[in-house]
Amino acid sequence: MASGVWAILKCRAGSFCVSDTGRYKRTMQDHEEQPALSTQRVQSLRSDSQHADEAQPIRHEHKVLSFVRRSGRLDARLQRAWDTYADTYLLPLNAAEGSLDVRQDWRLTPEWIHDTWANDHPLVIEIGTGQGENIIAAAAQHPDINYLALEVYDPGVAHTMLRAGKQQLRNLRIAQINAPELFANADAATVSEVWTFFPDPWPKMKHHKRRIVQPALAEAVHRALVAGGVWRIATDIEDYALHVHEVMDGRDDFENLGEITVSLPTGHVGKGNADLALDMPHADFVESSRFEGRVLTNFEKKGLDAGRVIHDFTYRSR
Repeated sequence: MASGVWAILKCRAGSFCVSDTGRYKRTMQDHEEQPALSTQRVQSLRSDSQHADEAQPIRHEHKVLSFVRRSGRLDARLQRAWDTYADTYLLPLNAAEGSLDVRQDWRLTPEWIHDTWANDHPLVIEIGTGQGENIIAAAAQHPDINYLALEVYDPGVAHTMLRAGKQQLRNLRIAQINAPELFANADAATVSEVWTFFPDPWPKMKHHKRRIVQPALAEAVHRALVAGGVWRIATDIEDYALHVHEVMDGRDDFENLGEITVSLPTGHVGKGNADLALDMPHADFVESSRFEGRVLTNFEKKGLDAGRVIHDFTYRSR
């Protein structure tokens, strides 16, 4: 019912009334002095309300993203790399120019993988490749594996293309696509491994819902993984490590392959109060040794230099 009609009916029906502005009160005495609304008038008001509601645009559910679109200006070197290598490495999967949604007519299928890489080699997907250090090193070392880099930021995409182009890699492709959208359009048992290394921690408590590791993505990743395929995750943020355990450890469709026991606080902290975690109750969790296939990037090195502990996870699809 439209707000204005609701205010009128409430005012006529009782001693308390809230108008459109939410500030108007009517006493019982005022109410008694007002003539009652006729049945015909009430029906008329309801009809007007229904028409008003029908005229309102349909509101779609807000999509929670794990990233913020920033300006993606490229310097001259990266622009040249984009112009030179985009046709070779960047896949045309986007719904429209500037969109990070997947085309409606596209799915990640075995046939598409074969057509794209011209082989049936295993496929590894990295979510959030940054400047491409890890996936480029892996692709160069393992030419018998296909690699798909998912990155939303223009500079990261350009850096990855530049590195791939310099080495003339043929087993790498890049998609500038929102990762959950891609996995939602993946056929079952199409991916060998998924990597998510040092995702955005979203440290503020109110932003934890934006963290990329979420139950919905875990379900989509599991569906896309082959039997025995793994999802490798790494973070240098203690609170994010707890978040990963909360999302993944209780799932029946993944097995935690960790062999190291670590102690973590059992409560979450936000930006600016991380020191509170020291006084919280702690519990033991199981994590993995450092993944040998992950190169030591400048980002990871900065975390180590700052005294942060690297948390590695390996979850195998059941």
